[in-house]
Amino acid sequence: MQVKLSDNLNRHMQLMKRLVDMLDKDFDYVSILGTDVSSRVYSVRTTGESVQDFQYFLECGYVVRVYNGRNYSEHSFNEFSEALLKGIYEDILAVGQAKFQRLKKEGMPINGYAKLEEAFVQKAFHSELEIEPATVTAQEKLEKLTAIMHKGLKMSNELVDVRVSYHETQVSKVFISKNKELSQSYTYTNGLIVPLAKRGNNVQYSFDTISGLKGVELLDELEEKCQGVVDEAIALLDAERVEPGEYDIICNPKVTGVIAHEAFGHGVETDMFVKDRAKAPEYMNKQVAAPMVTMKDGVKSYPCPSSYFFDDEGTIGNDTVIIQDGMLKSGISDILSANVLETKPTGNGRRESFERKAYARMTNTYFESGKDELSDMIASIKHGYLLENIRSGMEDPKNWGIQVVVHLGREIKDGKLTGKIISPVFLTGYVPELLQSITMMSKDFELSGSGACGKGHKEVIKTTDGGPYIKAKGRLA
Repeated sequence: MQVKLSDNLNRHMQLMKRLVDMLDKDFDYVSILGTDVSSRVYSVRTTGESVQDFQYFLECGYVVRVYNGRNYSEHSFNEFSEALLKGIYEDILAVGQAKFQRLKKEGMPINGYAKLEEAFVQKAFHSELEIEPATVTAQEKLEKLTAIMHKGLKMSNELVDVRVSYHETQVSKVFISKNKELSQSYTYTNGLIVPLAKRGNNVQYSFDTISGLKGVELLDELEEKCQGVVDEAIALLDAERVEPGEYDIICNPKVTGVIAHEAFGHGVETDMFVKDRAKAPEYMNKQVAAPMVTMKDGVKSYPCPSSYFFDDEGTIGNDTVIIQDGMLKSGISDILSANVLETKPTGNGRRESFERKAYARMTNTYFESGKDELSDMIASIKHGYLLENIRSGMEDPKNWGIQVVVHLGREIKDGKLTGKIISPVFLTGYVPELLQSITMMSKDFELSGSGACGKGHKEVIKTTDGGPYIKAKGRLA
């Protein structure tokens, strides 16, 4: 089944074109992005159920970008009609020209940019899914989640709750400029299971997620996760804290993905290059990781919740090789950062919403897989830990420090898992030191699109990350 463009954007497409034509007489460059995103979360737990809109990804509006021969300005609005067209046009003139002239007259420093040059592109993209969310009632979705909850609760007497949620988001976007007429519509879904276990005063939880450019069919895959995540919650009741120190570690694909995201995802967002807040420009074409490491960001190779046809500046999405054979090769850029740095935009200009500025942001960020078997990786360790599941991560693009909070680690001694669990686990270090210590990478490969990124603790967008199991040296606490 093909995901359709929203009725709202279909209805306003001709108005968007007329506004671009009107402004084209006054500005050297004009574009308009229309967005219509609906997002809803269904949740059940032993104390009740809920259905609510997911505010982070909910938006419906427009942003116009104009170029006055020196710099770019933007104007956003969320009400659009024939009657409002003239007023919107006049507001944009006031910001794009009159206010610019006033600032110039007052001697305010204003950055200069080159005019954007665009090749002619006219294309529509619609993703496919099996079960369209609108064809299944809210009650039917809640009943399915409730069945998963009860299935989980029957798995152990030490469970006090099994919280299950399902999140569906439908995205419609239209981008129009003099040379571009693009539209895209796609749906992604996420599922989450959180069992809570209790023994005396000791309460522990675990969680597992699933995601994809899919519809309601995702709920069947979510049910299959139930036994594993319940077993993990029960095992965590016996968890200990790790003795701080440096260990041989194996990171599962979810931990690997967060290392990729934090280490050289944020570290190569080129708006940070322009602001001189990143160390990466000093290391281009230099060794920053072990020779076996290749890392990419992009929307083309894998269909994930962060995949799209074009970004929020009308650049067609692509894949970027960030690290190749251990050498730092490229940053990821929005269109204005690329304009200043005189590089090619990579299709990473993303906005939290039509009301926010576009920055260089990640999409699907991952290490490529290797040639090793996980069993061989475990067998190679005298004393260390297999790190699984992720709570959070952060890094410093200017100084390359990294911290990842891992939900649990499994002890390895003499090449075998001992059954001992540690939790939580704090993995810290210097990014090149961590990546250069990688000695094995598995054939297994997995991407997870259940998370999101809040750049600088703000402006949340959907992101995906992952990769293979990797063996490295890590400082744990």
